[in-house]
Amino acid sequence: MAGDAIEPERIPVIVGVGQINDRTADPFAALDAIDLMAEALRIADSDGGGGWMESLDSLAVVDQISFRALNPVVDALAAKLGITPAHRFQTAMPMGDSPIRLLNEAANRIGSGEGTVAAVVGAEALRTAARRAAAMAGDDEGDHNAIRARHRGRAPDYRQRYGLIAPVDFYPLYENAARAAWGQTLAAAQAETGEMWAGMARVAADNPHAWLPTARTAEDIVTPSAANRPIAFPYTKLMVANSSVNQGAGFIVTSLAEARARGLAENRLVYVGHGAAAHEPDDVLARDTYTGSAGMRTSLEGALAANALTITEIDLVELYSCFPCVPKLARRILGWPADRAVSVVGGLTFGGGPIGNYMSHAVAAMVMRLRGGGRRNGLLFGNGGFATHNHSIVLSSAPPSAACFPCDFDHQSLADLARGPVPAVNETYAGPGTIESYTIMYARTGAASAGVIVARNMAGERFLAAVSAEDAATIRFLSDGVAEPVGTPGIAMRRDDGLLVWKSTVDQVFDPTV
Repeated sequence: MAGDAIEPERIPVIVGVGQINDRTADPFAALDAIDLMAEALRIADSDGGGGWMESLDSLAVVDQISFRALNPVVDALAAKLGITPAHRFQTAMPMGDSPIRLLNEAANRIGSGEGTVAAVVGAEALRTAARRAAAMAGDDEGDHNAIRARHRGRAPDYRQRYGLIAPVDFYPLYENAARAAWGQTLAAAQAETGEMWAGMARVAADNPHAWLPTARTAEDIVTPSAANRPIAFPYTKLMVANSSVNQGAGFIVTSLAEARARGLAENRLVYVGHGAAAHEPDDVLARDTYTGSAGMRTSLEGALAANALTITEIDLVELYSCFPCVPKLARRILGWPADRAVSVVGGLTFGGGPIGNYMSHAVAAMVMRLRGGGRRNGLLFGNGGFATHNHSIVLSSAPPSAACFPCDFDHQSLADLARGPVPAVNETYAGPGTIESYTIMYARTGAASAGVIVARNMAGERFLAAVSAEDAATIRFLSDGVAEPVGTPGIAMRRDDGLLVWKSTVDQVFDPTV
């Protein structure tokens, strides 16, 4: 069905978008997460011509972590805005796919007639929160690693005992395994990252809402330095999400009929197409592979198919960029050319990485670009958790021919069918194995602090082993790019603390001339 062949009351459109960056120097005068959300929605209301806030019948919020004492924030936000929407919802966790999921749900509410005007919003003020905490503690630096801090005080499970805790510990497993599977050298893989990230920096430099609107060269991005320290191999600071931001973004969705009744110009409307969601197992060690993601493929391909589009009909994309492996995998799934931009915001490094709400900024930026004329279709892809949750959706400047709401966006059964066999995890094994993937963690000084090996034993079982920072030869072998470590043999031996420690049996690791 095309355009107005569907009742206008059932066609969801985005009518207003809002973004805010708060750079207030005094952390006690700066906005908290609720303040940022409120202001983002006020801007969105104004962008849509005004008068939408008092008509909201749905308010959906992306969970925030910067001010945990404020949670749940959805009721407090409604009170601050002076509104009383009947439907109020806040996500359980701040996942990177959350804004796309909430957009899909808003479109379905409108398409089913359950609501007429819906708002989606989120914000993080981690920069302010860290500075307030530092000021009160008399600490010049503060604790910026909020994700890792959330796990403190809990009894560690198997993977956490080996240091696999935060997203930055897990995504390199995909980067290193995929690089080996693609037959790339380390230098070629880093060069691909550098060019992709330099492209995002160029986008950010032209985006007034970007947190770091400064162009960077590929060499700047891939070269470790005092200002670009290594974070987790093979990633440097300029390759990972920048969460030390104060950013909010939101958008307003209504029906085409309501938008027309309020006199909005047709060129201000952006149509919501169908979405597709699928996820990987929550347990990273229960994944079938680290060389790809059935959930990601199902989500991306499913969104195109649901909208009866091919990638050649997509003009703009936002491929989630918390870490380089995500847009690298997504680009290959889609067949998106390497010389085309993968972001309309500037990516989570340069556009800013407000934990679960980045894709609200992407929705806002995509709407602005599609309103600009000359472009019809934009594809948005969000990724959350530990490369776990995948959600894609299409936005269009004209009524999408295949869209009919409400629509089931859950494609999980297809992802499950596409997934390969999952190896058993053997937490008690010690002995020989081969490297399936790995990473190295670094201290703020830039020195390696530890390494983690994901290995397979002779029975095909998966197990973990540590690499000591003092084992300079193994650290060098894993990171110098001379040979590909994935697939090489080693022995995991039990040490005094009960953990396994990895000893490579590749001859060159122990060659003193290397």
